[in-house]
Amino acid sequence: MTWATDRLDEIKSGDVVLPPVVQTLQLGGLDDWGEGWVRKTWTPAPELLNVDGSLFGGYIAALADQILALAAMTVAPGDAMFRTSNLKVDFIRVGKAEVLTIEGRVVAQTRGMIHVDADFRRPDGELIARASAQQVVVPFGAA
Repeated sequence: MTWATDRLDEIKSGDVVLPPVVQTLQLGGLDDWGEGWVRKTWTPAPELLNVDGSLFGGYIAALADQILALAAMTVAPGDAMFRTSNLKVDFIRVGKAEVLTIEGRVVAQTRGMIHVDADFRRPDGELIARASAQQVVVPFGAA
């Protein structure tokens, strides 16, 4: 176990105070995880929707950054942290006010980089967005 996997277990259990940004943006926690993957369901609050009831793309990007970081945590070294260095979101279908299943995966890992991607699916299984990111691994104490 590492600092990151211990934190994932805490988030999954629901017995942890989520960071202020996660609370403010109503991103929620995590349903399950294993080495190289994470999964959560998320229901948008009405105040987070556009006038027509669709999901705001920037909000999907915030959810993507979160789920991609959680996926990277499943393989993060015990003596380092990481930071998002690149984030890309492709919008495939319009998201609405419905439960989303969001799954993140580690695609590749080197000593200095963790590559992750994620899918956003509506209840019927249709893909509404796909995201990818690179997480730069930074040893603790490095500037």
